[in-house]
Amino acid sequence: MRSIVIVSLLLCLPAFAVDKPAAVFISELVAKTLAANPEIRFYEAEIAAAKAGRATAGRLSNPELSLDLGHKRVRGGDARAEGLAYSVALAQPIEWPGRLGLRKAIADRDMALAELGLERFKAFLAAKVKTLGYALATQQESAAAAAEVADRFTSVREVIVQREPGGIAPALEAKIIEATEVVVQRKAGEAAVEMQKALLEINQLMGRRADTPLQVKRAEFPKPSATTLAALLNTAAEHNYDLRVRRSELEQQGLKVSLAKNERHPTFSVGPSISQERAGERETIIGLSLSVPLPLWNNGQPAVNAAEARRIQAEASLQSSLREVERQITEAWLIMQTQQNRLDGWKPDALQSFAEAAQLADRHYRLGAVPLSTYIEMQDKYLEATEAINATRLEVLRAALDLEQLIGKPAVKTQSQP
Repeated sequence: MRSIVIVSLLLCLPAFAVDKPAAVFISELVAKTLAANPEIRFYEAEIAAAKAGRATAGRLSNPELSLDLGHKRVRGGDARAEGLAYSVALAQPIEWPGRLGLRKAIADRDMALAELGLERFKAFLAAKVKTLGYALATQQESAAAAAEVADRFTSVREVIVQREPGGIAPALEAKIIEATEVVVQRKAGEAAVEMQKALLEINQLMGRRADTPLQVKRAEFPKPSATTLAALLNTAAEHNYDLRVRRSELEQQGLKVSLAKNERHPTFSVGPSISQERAGERETIIGLSLSVPLPLWNNGQPAVNAAEARRIQAEASLQSSLREVERQITEAWLIMQTQQNRLDGWKPDALQSFAEAAQLADRHYRLGAVPLSTYIEMQDKYLEATEAINATRLEVLRAALDLEQLIGKPAVKTQSQP
């Protein structure tokens, strides 16, 4: 039977000023977070910057205009003349064939890396919200159980106090129950604080004030689908975000090596020129100018060596990342399988049966059919079992969501409605 857990947080707000928000399912909360998270704009701006760089990567360099202006004086025999002299040249730098194409390809990799960064952050954000949402459910359930047991102890203690004392035993029983009540109330308070911390973090991820009211619903914990470790490793080798980044960086670095080799060839500057001198007579020269740098002291080989070294580093980084991803996947898979096997070994209605047993112990203790030690032990074990089962469920979910991040594809299908 499916249950719906509703958790809420109203911090530092007057009751008359707060409209109770509508409860949302975790899937809706994920969508709202992805639409409102402020950090997403950072990655979107990174994509915009990469696109701007791509737009300029394939353009030719601007033409160069040079102007020389002077005064010419001629003396020879009895003749003397002077006048204006000037020259104008317009030159267009021409890259070596293939250089612009390489720059375009490198800029394309920058765009791909920026888009991949946004995709990876959105996947991380969705998994974070899911984990927080289900953590809220477990903490609320633990807090409710602790509050329930604390109320029982309070009620029993009040009954004992109202009875006529019949010796030292009833007084000691009252103190034992009072001390146990203090411990249970502390557990309830801790669970409530952890629940509020999770809600505060969700508000932060959504870009909202920490004290913004929020209600979250959830369905039962989804059970991860059975997948072999080999299948997960194969999927991760193709879709893992870190590996995709490393492969793209390696491809980009290979292009940079080719670009460094291409840049060893000079860039020509070609264009028309005109010069004129007016010293007695007008002399005009129209021609074509060509300029080429001479690679005497810098032949570009150090740049090629540096680019090749960085390519080797990128290749080593890819191999190291692959081994690290395989280790993380194996670890998360083992945790998920181990904890899921534990959950499967427990009865589906284990929490309900423990709750009923705790109620039964309370009722019979009031009737005098159950000793105090059994009564307290049953209440404690009920709380411990609730915490253990919920913690195990959350570990399974976290491991499954970690796998989803590591393989780069959804690994767990969560139900959005009860």
